[in-house]
Order: sequence, then C-alpha cells, then structure tokens
Amino acid sequence: MTVTRFAPSPTGYLHIGGLRTALFSWLTAKHNNGEFLLRIEDTDMARNSEEAKDAILKAFEWVGMSHDGEVLYQSKRFDLYKKYIDQLLDEGKAYKCYMSKEELAALREEQMAKKERTRYDGRYRDFTGTPPEGVDPVIRIKAPQEGMISFVDGVKGEMSIAATEVDDFVIARADGTPTYNFVVAIDDALMRLTDVIRGDDHLYNTPKQIVVYNALGFDIPNFYHVAMINNEQGKKLSKRDGATDVMDYKRMGYLPEALLNFLVRLGWSHGDQEIFSIEEMIELFDPKDINKSASNYNLDKLLWLNAHYIKNKSNSELAELLKPYGVDIAEHDKLEMLLDATKERGKTLVELADQIHLILTAPTEYDAKASKKAFKGEAKSILSDFISMLKTWDKPLHLPSDYHAVMEKIVETKEIGFGKIGQPLRVSLLGAMTGSGLDEIMAILGVDETVARIEKAIATIE
Repeated sequence: MTVTRFAPSPTGYLHIGGLRTALFSWLTAKHNNGEFLLRIEDTDMARNSEEAKDAILKAFEWVGMSHDGEVLYQSKRFDLYKKYIDQLLDEGKAYKCYMSKEELAALREEQMAKKERTRYDGRYRDFTGTPPEGVDPVIRIKAPQEGMISFVDGVKGEMSIAATEVDDFVIARADGTPTYNFVVAIDDALMRLTDVIRGDDHLYNTPKQIVVYNALGFDIPNFYHVAMINNEQGKKLSKRDGATDVMDYKRMGYLPEALLNFLVRLGWSHGDQEIFSIEEMIELFDPKDINKSASNYNLDKLLWLNAHYIKNKSNSELAELLKPYGVDIAEHDKLEMLLDATKERGKTLVELADQIHLILTAPTEYDAKASKKAFKGEAKSILSDFISMLKTWDKPLHLPSDYHAVMEKIVETKEIGFGKIGQPLRVSLLGAMTGSGLDEIMAILGVDETVARIEKAIATIE
C-alpha cells in the first residue's frame, strides 16, 4: 500500500510551497488508494508555536486535504529516539564524540585555510581512551567510509554521492536532543512510508537519512524531490510574490479548489489541460510526471482559475461563501438576479462582495471625475424624464429586459445616444462609472429605490 506524508515544522505559517508539496503527497496516496499521514516536526522547543501548529491544521481543513489516522508529534517521541540512539551505541554503529566547540571551530579554520571542504575528521570514531573532563559528548553515527551512497529519485533520476562526502554527522546533541536527519529517517520508517515527496532543498539530507536507514536495518522509501516555485521573474518566491500564509488566500477571497488547481499545475501537467477537479487530479496524478525544472508563480493564472470556479458555483453556494466577507444575501428576494449580475465581474470573493455592496448600498457621494463627465449638459433633464417614464410605465417592471425597454424608449424619444442616459444613470445609481449592467442593477433595486437614487443625484447637479 502507498503511504505518503507531509511533515511541517510549527515555527511559522503553512506557505504556498509547503501546501503544494502536501498536495503532491496527498494526490499520490489518493491515486493509489493509500494513506496520507501528517506529522508535526516540533522538536525545536525554542521555536515551536502552538499558533503556527493550529494554523497548519486549519489550512489543511480549509483546502479539504484530510489526513489518515492521528497527527504524529515528534516532541512526544523523544523516548523512542533515545532507544534507537542507545541501540546504535550498543551495536558500535554510533559513538560519543568529545570534541569541544573550540576544537571544531579550529578544525574548520584549518580546513578552510587549505581550501578543503569543512567536515568532522572522525577523531573520536574509534576512541577508547579516557574521555576529557567537562565536555558533554554529542553522539555521531558511523557513516560509510568508502563506496557510493546511491538512490533513484523519482523526479531527478539516478543520484549518487561518494560516501566520503558524508561525515560522521551528529544524531544527538550534547543535551540528548536528537537531530533532524536522525528523527526524520526513524519516523518515516516507522510510519511505513513508501514514498517521500518533498522540496529539493532536502535533496542533500537524503544520503544522511539513508545512512540512518541502513544502520537501523529499515527499508528505504522512494524519494521525489520537487523543484522550487519561483516568482514571475524566475527568482526565489518572496512574501510579496505570493509565498504567504495559505490562510491569507482565504482572506483574499480565493476558493480552495482554485488554489489547489493552481498549485497542481506548478510542476505537473497532463497534456494541455488547465482546469482539474479534485477527482480528476486524483485520477491523473503520478509523481513520476513531476517536472524537473522550477515552476513560476503566475498571479494572473490564479485569478483566472478563481474566476472560473466562482462562475461555476451555484448561487446558493456563493451566498454561503460570501458571508465571511460581510455579505449576507441568503434571504434576499433578488438573490439569483444579484449573483447573476455580479459573479462574472468578481475574480475573488472579496471583489464579488464589493460588486454586491456597490449595488445594495446607495452612494453617499459621487466620484468627482465620473460625475463631472456624466452630469454635464442635458443630464439633469434626461434623468428627470427617465424618472417620469419609470413612474408612468404601462407594464410591470420586474426583469432586466423590462428596464432595458425603458432605457431604449428614452433614447428613442430624446433622440440621444445610449451613453447620454447610460453614464448619468450609472453614476446616479452607483456613485461611479463601474459595476454591472444598468438594466440588471435597476431590476435588483426595483422602481422605488432606482427613482430615489436618481432624485438624490439630480439634487447635486448644478
């Protein structure tokens, strides 16, 4: 059975690159009817944050990527890690190193002066003498001293590194706390992971983890190291570009399905297809198809996808989704008309909420530039005549087409271009030269409110 995981550290929010890695892992598990596990790597007690941990779990809940089983916390497994450290010490596969920080610093300076790679020189590897006083030892694992450490990376292909490139690295610090590469290898093995999908910033941790796997006799999983997401200029993604808290995307009015669709295409493709439902992603995703090269974040693409998903939501779904953005229209008698008039114009839920507010809230002031352009010449008399027509129209005014007929009548009667009524009417109703179709807006407002707004505007025209 395929088992994958996502293993964030709760030292900050879950950002977009982390969510993409999690998505690739989740899809791999789901595609194979396997398990997707969540592990919180919270061994760094000084930097851990309960708030960050909660934010990570909230982000998963929002995008709907459920994990299997309980969340595993590394901070609760120190006794287990100690057991494996003791086992390696007993088997002679690890040893206590009494090298002081000063000695290590001196060794590094000496190696740098000789233009050698800085590395531990193994001086305590086979030490049998009396330990120096006053030094709390670290525990180092015995790395192989010859041959190659090789593995097949599902994205990058065959990877080989000379064993001499990996020194006897520390697996437990002087205070007994285990190190990252040691606990990751143990947890991945005990969680029965078959596939480890992670960012390629972890590529050079893999040989060290393989040393741990081999020392403890664990099976080695398949590795997939995913290239980073760059900004639109091809440089490292920064907070300004979009490497922000996943939950900020919710606050900005993005739909989770749009965000996941956007992320799956950053480094993976299926022909020329751009729009994928969750079900299609699960059916089609194969980690072997992940691109080798980095992908570029493109905000326009995300907005385009989000607009697509908004347009394809039912109006009742949108009414619910808009509530956190200060728009509660679930009981509005013109709900369908209101959303039909606005959802083509909102690329995000925030923009959609703004469009709805624009219609439902009578303007308290008029955009100076727009009113100067719209309220000139005959505008006042045209608006007054339009009011008269609305009040005396001989058919019921309910639908946008009904109001459109009134607009056509005034254009015909006054022998004017459509703009002569359209511009002053728009500014009268909305306060600016923006928004949905005028016939739709008036149908939503009804005759009384439409007349009231025009009369208020007329009063401001000199």
